[in-house]
Amino acid sequence: MSHPGFSAAMLHPRNWPMWAGLGLLWLVIQLPYPTILAIGRLLGRAMYHVMPERRHIAETNLQLCFPEWSADRRQQLLRQNFESNGIALFEMAMAWWWPRKRLARLAHVEGLEHLQQAAAAGRGVVLMSMHFTTLEIGAALLGQKATIDGMYREHANAAFDFVQRRGRERHNADAMAVEREDVRSMLKSMRSGRAIWYAPDQDYGRKASVFVPLFGVQAATVTATSTFARLGKALVIPFTQTRLPDAQGYRLIIHPPLEDFPTGDETADALRINQWVEQAILQQPEQYMWVHRRFKTRPEGEARPYPKRRRRKRRPR
Repeated sequence: MSHPGFSAAMLHPRNWPMWAGLGLLWLVIQLPYPTILAIGRLLGRAMYHVMPERRHIAETNLQLCFPEWSADRRQQLLRQNFESNGIALFEMAMAWWWPRKRLARLAHVEGLEHLQQAAAAGRGVVLMSMHFTTLEIGAALLGQKATIDGMYREHANAAFDFVQRRGRERHNADAMAVEREDVRSMLKSMRSGRAIWYAPDQDYGRKASVFVPLFGVQAATVTATSTFARLGKALVIPFTQTRLPDAQGYRLIIHPPLEDFPTGDETADALRINQWVEQAILQQPEQYMWVHRRFKTRPEGEARPYPKRRRRKRRPR
């Protein structure tokens, strides 16, 4: 899949606020790593107060998933989660712009042999990830150790899309960013023995999904994980990353491949994926992206748990 490169049109005045914001991010990440984390936490605390819609979504998700927890415990987790989201903004910038050697010092990688064994056997891999706040930096750190093709959603702003794609592809010259809708390229990649990053833990709508429980709540869950594994003749290898305390860096774990997967039963496979996701989240609930509308698609007759989104009025051209 080819992408357009940089063009002078990206310097149009309408993009100046974006370039200024990116420049500020670049300046902040020149600071020592512990200082970056501290600034990220402060930003997250501010986001908690100025983003009421996202805060409400996260509150709703925590209430649905952990009804047995006390309100105080959920509130504490919510605040920690916003701090983690604030840090994630700077981790994204670190992943895109830090020198490779500086970035590599933060990585503590376990289970790399699972990817190496799959590559030696010529087997493609669905690297099953999840939407933790450390997603961007985790993918960058792993990309320094192994060739991983990434699932990619084109950004509406061509200038930001250029920066994002360039940042994600720089850690491995052989890596490719594959558009999320480009199933043919994904399957071709896996059939040629490559690994491709894929996260099945969001609500992508009713199409190609089945309803199976996630933390006891019926959740529209994509069946693509088992479909990709079957059509791509690939192993499904889970991958998690964790931001370690006290500025120690990041623990990356490539877990053993799922055994006897896929089974041919898409509903059973989707349930197994959700059970795996549950266990991964419980290891670090404060670092999961609770601000997403995970339960927006409901079974027939069941109301959505989130308020309607406020649509911005378009300015006349």
